[in-house]
Amino acid sequence: MSGLDASAIRALTWPGDPEKPVEDCTPQEARQQYLDGFSRMQNPLEEVDAVTERRIGDIRLKIWRGRGAPDHDAPALLYLHGGGWVIGAPETHEDICRILANAVGAVVVSPDYRLAPEHPFPAAVEDCAATLIWMNEQAGALGIDPKRILVAGDSAGGNLASILALMARDAAVPPIIGQVLIYPVTDQRQASDSYRRYGQDFGLTAAGMRWFRDHYLPAGADLADWRASPLCAASLQDVAPAFIVLAGHDVLFEEGLAYAELLQAEARASLRIWPGQIHGFLSMGGAIPEARDALDAIAQAWRSMDPAFGG
Repeated sequence: MSGLDASAIRALTWPGDPEKPVEDCTPQEARQQYLDGFSRMQNPLEEVDAVTERRIGDIRLKIWRGRGAPDHDAPALLYLHGGGWVIGAPETHEDICRILANAVGAVVVSPDYRLAPEHPFPAAVEDCAATLIWMNEQAGALGIDPKRILVAGDSAGGNLASILALMARDAAVPPIIGQVLIYPVTDQRQASDSYRRYGQDFGLTAAGMRWFRDHYLPAGADLADWRASPLCAASLQDVAPAFIVLAGHDVLFEEGLAYAELLQAEARASLRIWPGQIHGFLSMGGAIPEARDALDAIAQAWRSMDPAFGG
């Protein structure tokens, strides 16, 4: 574990019930295990001005209005939770959503998008796209400015956010002002050297990632389809500005870095790497103080992409 931050080592050895490796679980077991344990390393939730729920058909949405958010024309964030497209919910990432809502004085919306394997690819993409369209159409009722919507997500959610940004560029969904990608999945081929170097003993494993992918993508799916592997998109030109957060000791590090470098070459992007951190560290603020540093950096990047803040 050479090179790991002390806080990452603490998180990897955090006391509590031992978790069964996700690759040894059924999807139902993995979901319950995640719901039972996700809050162990999180800080108490910050107070916000309001928390509500809405529905778009069968899609449940959770909405947080941050402290200081204006009643009208507020900045807005569509946050897409991680969990390998198989586990997780808005509640598992509520700490991140509340912190960002307060930090920017904004409205944050997170959909409980359909999960695999019951609803395989591209169901999650479709639900996230439907949420972005709904936010644009309901901007007045939500008290948000439709010209100030940003998308963000972590891990599988970062994958979905990057895909929405490409769809927005192509006018398949409404435009966005930017994208925040937190240790995103960008290449379903899973062939980077990170899978060898960090595929075991650093939290998320290579075997776990294969389990997630194989539940999400139908048998025989094209692993280079950009709607699953945005790194394989023909071009990233004219995509919305991006801020990418990476953990140095992460099975996804190299594909995230490759995507960041493509964005920097073909569009506009900035990158922050926490070299001694592990996958998922933003959701471990109770054990890893660097999580708050990363969230502060995200809030600053968000403001820099919002024209109303001078972005």
